[in-house]
Amino acid sequence: MNIKMLAMGAITLAIMTGSALAGSTSALDDPAKMSPFFTDAGMKTLKSEADFKTAWAAMKPDEQKAVLKDCGDTTINKAHADFCAMAKMMGG
Repeated sequence: MNIKMLAMGAITLAIMTGSALAGSTSALDDPAKMSPFFTDAGMKTLKSEADFKTAWAAMKPDEQKAVLKDCGDTTINKAHADFCAMAKMMGG
């Protein structure tokens, strides 16, 4: 009986952990949303300020808010520092 309870507990924990990790993705990690801001497929080189501004204006307001929210997270910001600096300049 105890082994059965331990196994069920382990399965429940694994499911909960997987759900938590799946929910922690950033808008900044979505290539479809982010590719308009970069000159290369690897998304390493930002476009010019004018082109960045055009891509930013093409985003929906709720997408802009999500990006700015993610840029406010220090962990996410470290991985996307240049992009976040430009986004903050565009979005306030």
